[in-house]
Amino acid sequence: MSGKVEFTKMQGLGNDYIYVNTIAQKIACPEKIAIRLSDRRFGIGSDGLILIGNSNVADFSMRIFNADGSEAKMCGNGSRCVGRYLYEKGLTDKTTIFLETLSGIKILRLSLDDQGQVSSVSVDMGTAELLKVGNGNAFYQDPLQSLDRIFTATTINMGNPHIVLMVDDADTVDVAKYGSDIEKSAMFPGGINVEFAQRLSYGHIRMRVWERGSGITMACGTGACATVVAFTLAGSVRGETQVEMDGGSLFISFDADSGKVQMRGPAVTVFEGSVVI
Repeated sequence: MSGKVEFTKMQGLGNDYIYVNTIAQKIACPEKIAIRLSDRRFGIGSDGLILIGNSNVADFSMRIFNADGSEAKMCGNGSRCVGRYLYEKGLTDKTTIFLETLSGIKILRLSLDDQGQVSSVSVDMGTAELLKVGNGNAFYQDPLQSLDRIFTATTINMGNPHIVLMVDDADTVDVAKYGSDIEKSAMFPGGINVEFAQRLSYGHIRMRVWERGSGITMACGTGACATVVAFTLAGSVRGETQVEMDGGSLFISFDADSGKVQMRGPAVTVFEGSVVI
């Protein structure tokens, strides 16, 4: 289609997307539109495009297109923003919402403030597991060579692929240098999200991220979940853990017995508008 499209730009910890309600307006070629609109000089500027739609198996559906046009299976920050969007746009009056994604149905639980506005959103992120890579094995606190450096790595499946690298100082790591190299490694034919994470205490991790298809972002919800899973399995953290990213903090709980992961954090509307495509 061509014409004017209404959008809302939202962010979760600086992980920003353009949100479009495709129940009300149809979008053709979302891959190309994501590339154009995500451009921070000639477009709206974002980490990608998220389409909100109907679902035959849940309350609503979500499709995610990265800034390079590739389609992602899941985004934790994006799903929280979808929950707030649905409630505040009057598309639902539910505070528990079932959301269909390419990595399965996620459960969103909305917390409201005294004015009835969404203050935070918790997401049932499903089950985490070790991720098998190209050779058929998973990394589990194993060495990974990237360019001139060796990292301790664990691969985690959060509905999308992650590799968590345990480092001594996350703030000094060259995320672009090593993240881009690892994402495109032949070991990960479909690419992979890369987390550089430092344990600060049993309940606190500092993390920076290189997202597959987007590059450096301010935060990554599934990446925060994967990081807590990897550090919990290593015995480095326990209980609900604060994951501090460049855009702020998420709070992640991982039940090692069931493999279930819960995430809670903010979702913020930046601005709304329309664009001709």
